[in-house]
Amino acid sequence: MRKPVSATLLMLASAALAIGLSATSASAVTAKTWTVSPGGSVTGSAGKTTVKDTTSGTTVSCSSSSLTGSLKSGSGHKGAGLGTVTSLDFNNCTVLGQTLSLSSGTVSWALNAKSYSKTKGVTTGTISGIHFSISSSICSAVIDGTSGTADNGQVKITYTNSTHKLKILPTGGNLHVYDVSGCLGLINNGDAGTVTSTYTVAPAQTITES
Repeated sequence: MRKPVSATLLMLASAALAIGLSATSASAVTAKTWTVSPGGSVTGSAGKTTVKDTTSGTTVSCSSSSLTGSLKSGSGHKGAGLGTVTSLDFNNCTVLGQTLSLSSGTVSWALNAKSYSKTKGVTTGTISGIHFSISSSICSAVIDGTSGTADNGQVKITYTNSTHKLKILPTGGNLHVYDVSGCLGLINNGDAGTVTSTYTVAPAQTITES
């Protein structure tokens, strides 16, 4: 005997609802949120910091670097925009004996959390929106992402809870050199670049995936 059409439709609707609820539950399980303690305003101080043109091999070496910024406080935060970098300063920078000035000025770069290792207490993420300038008596240029005015430069970072250190890694970014003037061929338009540094963050922060 054939089942009535209405009964068949009811069965199909019930199956669709069950699938929908299952997908929603799976999505809820995989959603990531982040907890930061104490959060708020932070500073970071680093020793030797390098900015390298990986295409030409030219490396700018700075004796120290510092940053300022803020982190959201409490729990339930999205990883995107978990924090903001408001300035990045490079001190006593030289290349082949030539003194250079590197400056970001006042900025608003997003600090984004991507993944978390519970066993190591390490958050991996990015700083995005990067743009800063290089200048000397014989050379000027900007560092950015896809163009000299895109303001979309990005670097990969890690933050370790036990040491309170934020590392800018020399891999996983998209920095390039633009608007080159002078520079004696040491850097050229479109060259790929990296920043490498390790900042001790104060006050000490604990970042975990909820």
